[in-house]
Amino acid sequence: MIKQAIIPLAGLGTRLLPLTSVMPKELLPINGKPNLEYILEECIEAGVKEFIFIISKNKISIKKYFFNDSFYKKIIKKKKDKRIVEEYKKIKKYQKMIKFVYQNNPKGTGDAVLKCRKHIKDKYFLMLLPDDLIINKNCSKEMINLHKRTKGSIIATKLVDKKNVSRWGILSLIKKKKNYFKIKDVIEKPSIKKAPSNYAIIGRYILPSKIFTEIKKLKPGQGGEIHITDAIKNLIYKGEKFFGNIFIGKYLDCGTISGYIQSSVKIFKGQK
Repeated sequence: MIKQAIIPLAGLGTRLLPLTSVMPKELLPINGKPNLEYILEECIEAGVKEFIFIISKNKISIKKYFFNDSFYKKIIKKKKDKRIVEEYKKIKKYQKMIKFVYQNNPKGTGDAVLKCRKHIKDKYFLMLLPDDLIINKNCSKEMINLHKRTKGSIIATKLVDKKNVSRWGILSLIKKKKNYFKIKDVIEKPSIKKAPSNYAIIGRYILPSKIFTEIKKLKPGQGGEIHITDAIKNLIYKGEKFFGNIFIGKYLDCGTISGYIQSSVKIFKGQK
């Protein structure tokens, strides 16, 4: 069973400026609830018991959001509002599940994940990128079920338009079945001609703990960053089993202004 989830939160969120000049993108509200809480709810429903948040000194407001007891106690004492009481109960539940690690220099997702190494207890763990929301069906639960069946690592994937493959990490596949396939290779933002498929990587992963050893061996790549996909490629080349999970739910991109607005509208309409 997958009990731990890593959530990288140290990114600057420049694609969401000017909103992120005053608030972390992960706390931006979508239909009255921070983006990040949708991720937590997905994981908890899938059986996750512990979260490792990777933040920077510039994202300390994320920690304050979950650990601001004195504020809640003061407001509850003054107003005795049932809604606020219930919100505080939910926050207290999250407090017991969250640990923080720091990535103060933006050196990529691989570097961020490596900083969590001492906290990971089991053979496999979840990693979720909060820019990517998946609604209507629980993607993490689907992936955990596929992991149980295949005994391998899992990457969430969806079909994208062939003309847009250069915007995504693309999977090369073999042995495709109804809702999953074995991954042969990972190609980061290929040209249309060089793309082995149009199955794109979405920000949900079940990764083996041995990936930490592979990340340590990596040298900075494009942009001076350590890329998690390079470590995944190396593990695949060494025979590690990775599978692409073609998830059922609806994908929402919350990482851009237009995507954030569209996500807010779609979630609002879906909950009416």
